[in-house]
Amino acid sequence: MARGFNFSAGPAALPEEVLKQAAEEMLDWHGSGSSVMEMSHRGKEFMGIAAQAEADLRELMGIPANYKVLFLQGGASLQFEMIPINLLRGKPVADYINTGEWAKKAIKAAKTFCNVNVAASAEDKSFTYAPAFADWKLTKDAAYVHYCANETIGGVEFNWVPDTGDVPLVCDMSSNILSRPVDVSKYGLIYAGAQKNIGPAGLTIVIIRDDLVGKAQPTPPAMLDYKTHVDADSMYNTPPTYGIYIAGLVFQWIKRNGGLAAMEQKNIEKANLLYDYLETTDFYRNPVAASDRSRMNVPFTLKDAALDEEFLKGAKARGMTQLKGHRSVGGMRASIYNAMPMAGVQALVDYMKEFAAQHSN
Repeated sequence: MARGFNFSAGPAALPEEVLKQAAEEMLDWHGSGSSVMEMSHRGKEFMGIAAQAEADLRELMGIPANYKVLFLQGGASLQFEMIPINLLRGKPVADYINTGEWAKKAIKAAKTFCNVNVAASAEDKSFTYAPAFADWKLTKDAAYVHYCANETIGGVEFNWVPDTGDVPLVCDMSSNILSRPVDVSKYGLIYAGAQKNIGPAGLTIVIIRDDLVGKAQPTPPAMLDYKTHVDADSMYNTPPTYGIYIAGLVFQWIKRNGGLAAMEQKNIEKANLLYDYLETTDFYRNPVAASDRSRMNVPFTLKDAALDEEFLKGAKARGMTQLKGHRSVGGMRASIYNAMPMAGVQALVDYMKEFAAQHSN
């Protein structure tokens, strides 16, 4: 069967070049006589793989020297709890911005550990926009301010970075990390599940400013303490070795293809192609405010929801999969991360036009 276009929100499509390289190296990595999956995480070969992955990520994102990079497990969901455990530092309040399902999960987790001030919320319009910074009601002495840069389910993305002054800014970048350049120095902590733009599920990236490490009150259990993982170079326990290896190949693929500036330009072009078509038709609808539309995840509904299954069936027959929207919002969702080629988005738009023509009154 020919490889099709995978619009999954995550685990998502990986670059074909990366998959081919991993396949070629599956049984024997660089003459080592073993697969990366079989290597000791403390052996010379894997330690080299991990070091190179970190160096490439630092180069791509311009990560300053006073930030630590961690390769962890547990997904963004574990970070929802590790963040307040480590970053409250004795303070009673943390500020959160509520922009959708993932923000709500982070808020719920934080409430176990502190008073959560929801400084702004988009719930009044069904999470179809990013609240303007002027409307945020921040706490003067909050431990940190948390927001989700891109809501995978709702398709809302921040196209600007909040300025929280001396209060550490914490960001869930799970679904748009590496899709555009980022000024890491504006953040106290960035975290991201890997399964969108980085690699396979099972790896989580944490980028944390070093003055926020080791300040938790009280000291957390070892596995929940960032200092544990910083001190052990992410090797306190066996890390997700194959996920780190694939992530490293993806970092190298991005570097070969022009870095984050080039990724951003391609992502703008792909998103514009799809959104521009959606603007021309009333057969499909995207509910998100135009200024806050995600470049990564494009939800849309059909004029007649009774046609949803037929639409999905036709897409699959044309080699386009995983277009069904999240159960909480219904409809369709096209996730067009870095690895999605322009040809995939063009194929989707062509099919959408064809389907609309066939079913319009």
